[in-house]
Amino acid sequence: MAKPDAVFIYIGTYQDEAGARDDYDVVKDLHAAGAVGTYDAAVVTKDYAGKVHVNKDEMATRHGAWGGAAVGAVVGILFPPSLIATAAVGAAAGGVGGHLWRGMSRADVKEFGEIIDDGQAALVIVGESKLQQAVDKAGLKAEKHVAKELDVSSKDVDKAVQEAAGEVS
Repeated sequence: MAKPDAVFIYIGTYQDEAGARDDYDVVKDLHAAGAVGTYDAAVVTKDYAGKVHVNKDEMATRHGAWGGAAVGAVVGILFPPSLIATAAVGAAAGGVGGHLWRGMSRADVKEFGEIIDDGQAALVIVGESKLQQAVDKAGLKAEKHVAKELDVSSKDVDKAVQEAAGEVS
């Protein structure tokens, strides 16, 4: 049973970016219908050289109060900075990353980081625990996925995002 204010992470992989974008649109529709609360989502690609790209177009269209910081924090935790080809992991993700990192085991980090193969795309979603049920019911079309509830409060993530936004402003 999900804790009411826990944070949920979902990473699904796809053969191409179009498949990941299709499921991203499903998540946006779920939010518009009120099925999910605060969340952050992005399409992430890993090129054949192993570099990770967070799609900048998706950054501007995120919904919810986390505005890019949560996915940026997850990408920053999962991949060494030398592999991240985009500037999505910035100062705003720092405090958020600390909270998410404390909620993950080393095995979780390894499992999340290894799911995306070179040449694939992924949909990365970080949200409140009620997102888990909506994603399960939505029938996303990922070839494989990893989903975990973290032992961290969404309220703590909210506070870290607000603090980071104050520092960046």
